[in-house]
Amino acid sequence: MSRIGKLPVNLPKGVEVKVSADNMVSVKGPLGTLSQKVDKDITVSVEGEILTVLRPTNQPRHRSLHGLYRALIANMVKGVTEGYETKQELKGVGFKAAVKGKVLELSLGFSHDIHILLPAEIKAEVIAEKKGNPILTLKSIDKQLIGQVAAKIRSLRKPEPYKGKGILFVGEQIRRKAGKSANAK
Repeated sequence: MSRIGKLPVNLPKGVEVKVSADNMVSVKGPLGTLSQKVDKDITVSVEGEILTVLRPTNQPRHRSLHGLYRALIANMVKGVTEGYETKQELKGVGFKAAVKGKVLELSLGFSHDIHILLPAEIKAEVIAEKKGNPILTLKSIDKQLIGQVAAKIRSLRKPEPYKGKGILFVGEQIRRKAGKSANAK
């Protein structure tokens, strides 16, 4: 059996899981509701406070889907109870960020500002301290969506290895390179 797929998902108090006839799993919790379509071959069953995911055979396709859907459902349960958060640091001279409603406004050293319309499920805030880099915090109940939005924001100005400028996740280490003056002797 799949090591991930065979693990049961414990449902905390206040979390309600419904599996419809067309294999649509919806998880409702204190922070909101998420739903995921599950492949027709995979069986999801809820007994009391424990959710289990079962597969019909040992075919490679069923084995891979088994672990995948168990992980997706576990992420949905965690999302509706605790939520997810990512923090990104804007490192560079004059790099700024501001949130105006659902629009994220970034100034990243280009000739123009970049405006990003955030999805309704994501809450963003910017903390800008004096003599410090602005830190952008994204919060959501959907792990896939928050990861995709964070990756899109990071792709606007990836960290470069010479000066370390760019958008990086808080705590991330950038592998620095020596410039051309270090090679000349």
